[in-house]
Amino acid sequence: MYRKSAEEIIATEKFEFGKLSADNRWVVMAKQIPWTEFEEEYAKNFSDKDHGAPAKSFRMALGALIIKERLGMSDIETVEQIKENPYLQYFLGMSTHSNEALFDASMLVHFRKRIDGELMNKINRKMVKNNVEMGEEIIEKKKSLGENSEETNRGKLILDATCAPADISYPNDLGLLNQVREHTEKVIDILYSSVEDENKKKPKTYRNTARKDYLEVSKKRRVTKKQRRKGIKKQLQYIKRNLAHIRLLGSNTGFGMLSAQQHKKILVASEIYRQQLSMYETKSQRIDYRIVSLSQPHIRPIIRGKAGNAVEFGAKLSASCVNGYVFLDRISWDNFNESGDLKMQVEEFKKYTGFYPKSVHADKIYRTKENRAWCKEKGIRFSGTPLGRPPKNVSKETKKQAQLDEGVRNCIEGKFGEGKRRFSLDRVMTKLANTSETTIAITFLVMNLSKLLRQFCRLFLCLFQKRIFILHSLPPMIIKSYA
Repeated sequence: MYRKSAEEIIATEKFEFGKLSADNRWVVMAKQIPWTEFEEEYAKNFSDKDHGAPAKSFRMALGALIIKERLGMSDIETVEQIKENPYLQYFLGMSTHSNEALFDASMLVHFRKRIDGELMNKINRKMVKNNVEMGEEIIEKKKSLGENSEETNRGKLILDATCAPADISYPNDLGLLNQVREHTEKVIDILYSSVEDENKKKPKTYRNTARKDYLEVSKKRRVTKKQRRKGIKKQLQYIKRNLAHIRLLGSNTGFGMLSAQQHKKILVASEIYRQQLSMYETKSQRIDYRIVSLSQPHIRPIIRGKAGNAVEFGAKLSASCVNGYVFLDRISWDNFNESGDLKMQVEEFKKYTGFYPKSVHADKIYRTKENRAWCKEKGIRFSGTPLGRPPKNVSKETKKQAQLDEGVRNCIEGKFGEGKRRFSLDRVMTKLANTSETTIAITFLVMNLSKLLRQFCRLFLCLFQKRIFILHSLPPMIIKSYA
């Protein structure tokens, strides 16, 4: 049966929100985050003087970044969703709903600068420690029994590394040089327009010819090594001429007409020219600290050796997983050997839990002689087969243990998959190095926050099922009176 409503359109002034639900996900997650414990550290970003407008609170800044990452939206859409959703406003610490935007979308950039990756990692560890029974409670129980807490190892530590690719087009030498040439031409136009001499003569850049030379090579489906090398040589010659014109114009008029971003790109362009010229002259395909993006010079190629993605361009991460919770231990824009982080990660585990792990699970690159000897000294079992020639007769227990160790590593691999498929770890959209580090760090925080939320829902479901079971076990008369 269908009953037509008396009023087709409800007036906005008659619509009421009502009370917030206590089991809403944003209400539950708001209780898991230590908002007040890091507010003083966040306040160090601002002056103590009472000048200017007051800054947004730490809860609003961190909450907005969590909402953006959790829902996978742009900065503009995040502000709109917060404006429309009372639960999101409660998550940000608002006591009443507001129909106005709480802040502009550009403020999210400032939030990412103020809450850096290091602070985000501290919040992540503190949040998990506050909500999960960790080492301190176990140590207290052992001390009450008179046991030595330092001699017993507990738990499993899982280690691995991955790459968080940045949002750039796949770089190649010819295309990068073409971008540099086009930027130098724009700078020449700006500097030439500021010359006040009536008899001024614009420097020749041959931009049309240079564009044709670039397209002649880039549009070919199959380019030989000789053709590519010839195209690179021509672009290097054009850039050399343009940089000389820029130095001459700058000495006469100065670089005051250029913005800070344009001036920075000129410095990056000069370094790209030096690197590409060095590789061209030595006929090499690599150089230290190689720049692959004009707009994001901090990005480096990360060689992974994976099928389909032999080289990725972004930040390399070293992470650890404890009891299903993942933590970011190191982030670097330069490639590094992750096996050197094992000691630091194990010591961080001891600082976090109060004891060394019983076993460490990592892939082959971590299984060096130094790491194995150090783990043996600390009483830690290292996963995987020992170094050297494998024995002829391997017991079933050893094979089963190796198989179980490989299965344990699936946890951190699954976390990387969750971060890249569900969240933004597969493509970091931020452009600056520090804001990108914050974006990567908050992905790990949101993954742990999602796990805490799932545990709360699982606990609520178990309590509900237990209540149903108790009701069904009672006599019918008691159930009727209870209902």
